[in-house]
Amino acid sequence: MIHRISRAYVLRRSLKAILTVWIVVTATFFLVRLMPGSPVEVYIHTLISQYGFTYDEAANQAASLFAFDPDQPLVLQYLDYMRSLIHGDLGQSLVSPGTPVSSILLRYLPWTLFSAGLGLFCSFVLGLALGMLMAYRRGGVIDHLLTALGSFFQAVPNYLIAIVLIVFLGVQLGWLPVTKMRGAVSPGLQPGLTVAFVTDVLYHAALPVLTYVLTTIGSWMLLMKSSTLSTLEEDYVTVARARGLSDRRIMCAYVGRNAVLPLFAQVAIAAGFVVGGSVVIERIFVYEGIGFVLLDAINRRDYPLMQAIFLVITVSVIGANLLADLLYSRLDPRIRRQIAEGDQ
Repeated sequence: MIHRISRAYVLRRSLKAILTVWIVVTATFFLVRLMPGSPVEVYIHTLISQYGFTYDEAANQAASLFAFDPDQPLVLQYLDYMRSLIHGDLGQSLVSPGTPVSSILLRYLPWTLFSAGLGLFCSFVLGLALGMLMAYRRGGVIDHLLTALGSFFQAVPNYLIAIVLIVFLGVQLGWLPVTKMRGAVSPGLQPGLTVAFVTDVLYHAALPVLTYVLTTIGSWMLLMKSSTLSTLEEDYVTVARARGLSDRRIMCAYVGRNAVLPLFAQVAIAAGFVVGGSVVIERIFVYEGIGFVLLDAINRRDYPLMQAIFLVITVSVIGANLLADLLYSRLDPRIRRQIAEGDQ
């Protein structure tokens, strides 16, 4: 009975997720085409302004370059797009004829997943540790200091922290050669599991990762502090203390494990925003990830590439929400009982 209810719940949530993805994909398709200027018009304007072409010369070159008809009805364009998407075809880049969009994603997406994922992991682990320390030292100097720092970093926008790192660490103090740290990897370096390659990758990702950590660690610290304080008031913690268990065992086996439970859903949701949250940071640091490519695609009105990146962002966010929902329903018995009562 319980397994049948669980399967029905998973099926309902999965169908809702698929429907949401379709709605967002459809909205994205039409919204990107409402932007002023088509890929052809942007390319013609570039040829005229930068290379001195006449309008007729630029229009003829654009017509021979782009396999795109801006005058085709939007409904037919949408049907063609959905038909291709169902078959797993994301199309080809308009501004790079002959280049599949999937190959562009495979080239740049891993760098974003690496830098933003590493930043999320580091901030989550440090936030949990510092949040528990704040809860156990509540009311003290450490608690007040870390609470102020956590609130400050939570309130400051990520792009502002990125600019401050460049201006002070790179320009004013000269501690970091920010110009040499541009890109995801040094040109000509052979990829592989070597010390030189791994070191170079970490070197180029250092500033984006540091920015991700500083902009998210505050929220994890405050959430973990609140959750830990709530857990410390539970009866089973009082019983554990009455039994004479050590503070270390109570902190690890009773408090920490239960306090971190509500944060599992939050970290899954945060993981879904890894791709979308990288756009501004990658542009500031000239880190060649998928966010860097997205801004370039928007400026050049590369519809297929824009749609593919927005699709990745949509699937990651909705998939992370679905995973968080299912994971939390598995970890928390109270949620399982609510699901069972709702299906009966």
